[in-house]
Amino acid sequence: MARTTKPLTDTEVKKAKRSDKEFNLADGQGLYLRVKPSGTKLWIFQYSRPFTKKRSNLSFGQYPSLSLSEARQMRQEALNLLARDIDPQTHRHEQRSRRAEAENNTLKLVAGRWLEVKRSKVTPAHAADTLRSLELHIFPKLGALPLEQLKARDVIAVLKPVAAKGALETVKRLCQRLNEIMTYAVNSGLLDSNPLSGIGKAFQSPLKRNMPTLEPARLPDLMASLAAANIKITTRALIEWQLHTMVRPGEAAGTRWEEIDIENALWTIPAGRMKKKRPHVVPLSCQALSLLDVIKPISGHREYVFPADRAPRTHINDQTANMALKRMGYGGELVAHGLRALASTILNEQGFDPDLIEAALAHTDKNEVRGAYNRAAYISRRRPMMEWWSDHIARAATGSLSLAGRKSIRAVA
Repeated sequence: MARTTKPLTDTEVKKAKRSDKEFNLADGQGLYLRVKPSGTKLWIFQYSRPFTKKRSNLSFGQYPSLSLSEARQMRQEALNLLARDIDPQTHRHEQRSRRAEAENNTLKLVAGRWLEVKRSKVTPAHAADTLRSLELHIFPKLGALPLEQLKARDVIAVLKPVAAKGALETVKRLCQRLNEIMTYAVNSGLLDSNPLSGIGKAFQSPLKRNMPTLEPARLPDLMASLAAANIKITTRALIEWQLHTMVRPGEAAGTRWEEIDIENALWTIPAGRMKKKRPHVVPLSCQALSLLDVIKPISGHREYVFPADRAPRTHINDQTANMALKRMGYGGELVAHGLRALASTILNEQGFDPDLIEAALAHTDKNEVRGAYNRAAYISRRRPMMEWWSDHIARAATGSLSLAGRKSIRAVA
């Protein structure tokens, strides 16, 4: 008949006295109370490793910090693992490793790794704006939190003060960015699921507002204001350059001389500087080329067409045009990005092919194959439209001394 072990009692465990030699008190099913000569009492689980069947000991903890009932619960958990051929000692090491990894995978650190991947898909300005928004609104309270501990309610609590200020567009973008970080974490094996899915629904949606722009009839007023404005010639040339070429503010501000093909009157913006990460070719009108003549004495020996005033080896800030327009009295009425909308409105009113206008604005073509063909084929068709647009600007500037309209003008730094 098999020998049975009588389970220990709390009293036996408590009164177990030390001896000159280490000894064990058995509770059954592999659980022992090991009493050391020092008087220390340890819970030990003895078992056979799966597959190899080698005997092994697993320490559960010290008595009385770990009670008899708690030790028995840990024994049962170990037996459950062994029933599935899982070594409880290996399982413990894996769990500890995962916990340590989770502690190191804080929101801020994982967001940094996510942003490094995202940088290859967005413009440097967009990446900088993304990081700035997280540093301002998220990292101060949640950055040091391990991802596994991040809850939707924590993020909502942090975003509520931002929403209370009316910055609903900021809240929307932060929700989008946090969800992208969580998706990255899931795809990287750091999380099993996204705990922030749907947090945007906890806030009101921002009202969709178009970039402030002018009515087409006010283009002459803009050109007159630009001619009379007390601004640096580099800033004025930048605004006119953006107006004539219909590009985004950041693309205009970062114009490099090496991107300009004077002979063929083409400006090729590399994919890395474009919002959609696709190269964009701009046919340059006579007026656009005249602008380059005006600015060349100032920056022709430098990398950038529109150098920064205090750091000429870098380009002018992409917000410079916005600040100038605001000083000119157009605050709330017109921003630099709105110059594109102004051009689009006028060209559409004049009956130009909408596809040509969209190509000039570098908007995404949903059909990538068709889009790639059109970008090449549309250049020759876009050139007459760009010439008409520049001529229209020149007519609007009559009497206002437009930089682009005076081919003979030369700038003095």
